Amino acid sequence: MISTTHRAIEAVWRNEAAKLVAHAARLVRDVGVAEELAQDALVAALEHWGKTGVPDNPGAWLMATVKNRALDRLRQDSMHQRKHEEIGHDLDALQAHVVPDFVDALGAARADHIGDDLLRLVFTACHPVLSTDARVALTLRLLGGLATDEIARAFLLPAATIAQRVVRAKRTLAEAKVPFEVPRADALGARLASVLEVIYLIFNEGYSATAGDDWMRPALCEEALRLGRIVAELMPAESEAHGLVALMEIQASRTHARTDAQGRPVLLLEQDRSRWDPLLIRRGLAALANYHWLPSVRGDLLARLGRLDEVRAEFERAAGMTRNLRERELLLARAADPAPR
Repeated sequence: MISTTHRAIEAVWRNEAAKLVAHAARLVRDVGVAEELAQDALVAALEHWGKTGVPDNPGAWLMATVKNRALDRLRQDSMHQRKHEEIGHDLDALQAHVVPDFVDALGAARADHIGDDLLRLVFTACHPVLSTDARVALTLRLLGGLATDEIARAFLLPAATIAQRVVRAKRTLAEAKVPFEVPRADALGARLASVLEVIYLIFNEGYSATAGDDWMRPALCEEALRLGRIVAELMPAESEAHGLVALMEIQASRTHARTDAQGRPVLLLEQDRSRWDPLLIRRGLAALANYHWLPSVRGDLLARLGRLDEVRAEFERAAGMTRNLRERELLLARAADPAPR
């Protein structure tokens, strides 16, 4: 019974940790404290669920527990800090959200696509006060719910190095009093590259898990896709954001065909293509429609097959889609000389 409960808790934690940390961070304005509160909720679950069993809505149970722990923390802070007005405002806001109904608690944690807590957490963890490595490691830790050794494996670094990065990153954010918010204007664009890198690493962890019994973690893929779509909506003129979403959607379209009934990997050439998701494929291809490197890659593949007339057409089409003079010259040169390289 205990081992079954522990496995259930581990699965719930994988799916809910990022949401718990993100929502707690919005309330207490400190990602380090937020992670502590989420961990406290996990300990409480281990203590209670082992005796009473896993509740019907474990995510909502954890969220309500985090909210109550955050409320207690703010009350303690209000007695030790001089910013009574600010703390009082936070307490009032938090008290209004603390409800006994766990389903309502979970629903209250859902924000609109602009005020999304998880997106705020991504941009906070990707703040310029941190090095790029620290941004990626911290966000994978907080949003991906990845253990230190899993992140270390992704970067081919010692676990101790990653642990130090995460600790220093949280301390730096706290000392710099980084606001828990989505940046605006040029600050948003400056941090986009790091955000997209983090999102794609989260997707990769879901698409091919670094550890555990399962080859895939579909929940992480879905979370990365959701975050990627939010970023693309916030920055509609940024082709990189749309390109990343398109890539993830095309990759995710094969999710159901990548494992058999026993969870064993099924390689690409052996997959049942009828199980691929046609909606994700259409969405992914629609987002690459004006991307000039797509027909250029197709042209290169056609060249290897010796279909030179089609090669010319693809490179000419690619040249007509780019606004960069040097790229256009390169692509037209390939169209004029379509032999495989």
